Amino acid sequence: MSNYPWLKTIEQAYGLSIAPSQIQKFGGGHIHATFLVDIEGSRYILQQFNQSVFQFPERISHNQALVLRDLDRSSLSFQLPLPIVNLRGELFTKTENSLFRLSPFVFGDCVNQVKSEEQAFLAAKAFAELIIAGKDVDPNALQEVIPDFHNLEFRYQQLEEALSETKLEIQGELKDLVDFYLGQYSLVEEYLEWKKILPRRLTHNDTKINNLIFSEDGSKVNAVIDLDTLMAGYVFFDFGDLVRTVACTEEESSTDWENISFDQKKYKGLFSGFAEAGKDFFTREELDSLPFGGLMMTYIMGLRFLADYLRGNMYYTTHYPDQNLHRAKNQMILLKAMSNLKQS
Repeated sequence: MSNYPWLKTIEQAYGLSIAPSQIQKFGGGHIHATFLVDIEGSRYILQQFNQSVFQFPERISHNQALVLRDLDRSSLSFQLPLPIVNLRGELFTKTENSLFRLSPFVFGDCVNQVKSEEQAFLAAKAFAELIIAGKDVDPNALQEVIPDFHNLEFRYQQLEEALSETKLEIQGELKDLVDFYLGQYSLVEEYLEWKKILPRRLTHNDTKINNLIFSEDGSKVNAVIDLDTLMAGYVFFDFGDLVRTVACTEEESSTDWENISFDQKKYKGLFSGFAEAGKDFFTREELDSLPFGGLMMTYIMGLRFLADYLRGNMYYTTHYPDQNLHRAKNQMILLKAMSNLKQS
């Protein structure tokens, strides 16, 4: 008997003939079970969808169907491997216990760390191009895949609620962190001001560097991937998460406090790439908002890590009890190092 009890359903859904030997586990993702399917040279990515993380798969398929219909793919310099429609015209295929989807395979390399200003430029340019290609996707028709995902006001309120409910004593280093994060409310106010004047657009909303596939020689981006979080947002969301993850000298769980700083060269590459792609499309206000994005996305992650720590580490996976506390400290140090962005 096949190790894949869902295989027959998948074959029928897509009109394919797949031998178990043509399936192998693929990648190191932590959310979905991912397989590479190789059928005589035709390669696909098959994912068994994790509904505990994404509780509204119908919203994902709704948004991706809009993107498939209205995105200007001809303007992209890379591939956007959205799911393939099955024979019933659906993006998800339901088996007895799971949801699956099939996508094109894109050859190339995923990287976990940007090594140069030039690579930062390419990454930012690709994510900006995606926003621009989505100019005809109606943001009001897009649904919230994860409600309030980048809502800074909501995340600040979450910290306040966690403080009111926590059983921990707020003292020492914890008190210092709480005081710092509560003391940055001016960023919430600035966020609310930007929302009043900026247009909403199709945004990726999870612009980590490993959500790109580069060519083997690193000279170009072959694909933008991990498209579950395609939603309506503001350009500074996507630029800001790039800044947070690319321009920091240490990754977000590092406790090497002395070496956590802000890489100005990589930031310059990110800003140049995003601005070059969008110079004839983004409004002046959108371009002006980009530096704020780096501050906001760093702040929002610190708020989320700290609130999760106060609630007993219920959301983020941790490997020791104080890891979310340390992540919040990491983001505080980075946010302080970014303070000059306010004058950019």
